This record gives sequence, structure tokens and C-alpha cells, in this order.
Amino acid sequence: MPRIDINRCNVEFVDQGNGQPVVLLHSTGASSAQWRVLIDRLSARLRVIAPDFYGYGATAPWPGQGAFSLADEAALVNTLLDGLDEPAHLIGHSYGGAVALQVARARGRELRSLTLIEPVAFHLLRDGDETDTAALREIIGIADTVTRSLGCGDYLGGLGRFIDYWSGPGTWASIPMGKRSGMAKSLAKVALDFHATINDASRLGDLERIDVPTLLMQGSRTVLPARRICHRLALALPGASTRTIDGAGHMSPLTHRDQVNDLIVAHLDANTVERVGVGASLVA
Repeated sequence: MPRIDINRCNVEFVDQGNGQPVVLLHSTGASSAQWRVLIDRLSARLRVIAPDFYGYGATAPWPGQGAFSLADEAALVNTLLDGLDEPAHLIGHSYGGAVALQVARARGRELRSLTLIEPVAFHLLRDGDETDTAALREIIGIADTVTRSLGCGDYLGGLGRFIDYWSGPGTWASIPMGKRSGMAKSLAKVALDFHATINDASRLGDLERIDVPTLLMQGSRTVLPARRICHRLALALPGASTRTIDGAGHMSPLTHRDQVNDLIVAHLDANTVERVGVGASLVA
């Protein structure tokens, strides 16, 4: 994998294919490998770039240079975008979706399209109604469990609570112990991700400058905080189109991969036809 140096950290990323650039941003606890099937599908016609965020995959941990924020992760993505010679399509799931919103706020019309799959921009729940407040309280409870588990060294318990919250009770227990032990090493970055997504200062009104074709996806069975964020974004983002994946939870890019990928491809197709020409559909 190619790499760049940011904040004296090695940041690794996938760079595959040729054509208009597409940047894929993964969820908390995952890596660019989350997108492996989509990368292979898109790279037949497009240039696909998929970084590993700080502390995930092959990228070094956050170096601890000040309090960690969404802006720090967005700076990683912006460095990649700055190295391109044309605007990119930006796609983010969960934590990657929250980072994508940060990038889109700053870059305005510089993006060709934006796809958000249940972005966990929990800070957008502040100043909302009673349901938003309840949703924020719920996710802060999960974040507090992660922080307490990290502080006392219960990495398995902390990550297990995190996994079961997003993927359903019993998911953690179904993972082989050897794999669980490896996954639990990411708990410190999970805690940082929660800190960044809960405490960011931006609010819904700050998103009005995101004037780019946007696809917003959610699962029909997802948790309350994700539902409320998607609801708020559907109202706040100019011209956003929304899609619900029937029967899916928060991890739809994995559990309902083909359906999610088809929607992503269709959105990209609708926003690349100007360059690749009529008849050059990405759907294959």
C-alpha cells in the first residue's frame, strides 16, 4: 500500500484504478479492507483511494499532538484530496461519514458527489428536540462504557459492548476469541473517535454550504442515534436523496453489501456521466 506522512505518522491507503477519483472512508474499528469488494468493482472505471484512519489497519496511531478531533482525521483526508488534479467523489460510513461531513463543509463545491451511510456525527444531536436529546444520552452512555473499560484495562469488555451495540447482542460472543483479542487493541482509538464525534463544535446550520449531490443511506433497523442524525441531515442538506436498506442495521455495508454497493454505484454513475460520456455506465 502507498503511504504519506502526516504529523510524522505513516498513513497508508489503497490507490487502485484510473479515472475520476473516489475516496472511501471506513467505520470505527475497521480499515480500508471494509471496502475491498467495492474497490474491486469501482476500480475497473475509476481511481479508488481508501485510507486507513489513525490507529486502524496499517496507519500509525494518533501521535497525541493535542486533543484529538474530527478536524485531525479530516486533515488526513484533505491531504489525499489535495494531491489529486480534479474533484473527487467522497463516500463515508459511520465514523467515516462523520469525517466526510467535516471535509465536505470545508471544501464546499470541490466534491463531485457525497455518499453518507449513517454518519455518526453525534454532535449534530445537540440543540435538537427531546428525541435527539435521548439519542445523544444513549450514545454518551456507550462512549462512557468504552472510556471506563479503557481506563481499567478491560479491553475485551469495552469493545464487546461497542460491537454489540452497533451489530446486535451476541455479535461479540460469536467472534472467535483469537480474533477478539486482536480487535480489542483498537479500543483506545474507539474512545478517541467517540470523543471527536460527540464534542465537535459544528451544528446543522454549518452544513448549508454542502451544495453537492448527496446520497444518504440508513438501515431500517438501526439504532436511535443513527436514525436521528440521518433524519436531521435529510432536512439540512440541500437536495439530499435518502435511501433505507430494509432489514439492515448500522453495519449495512457489510451485512447488506451488494444492495449498498449498488446504490453507491448508481449515485456515482449519475454524477460521472458528464465526464465519462453517455453509455459509459458504472453499473456492470
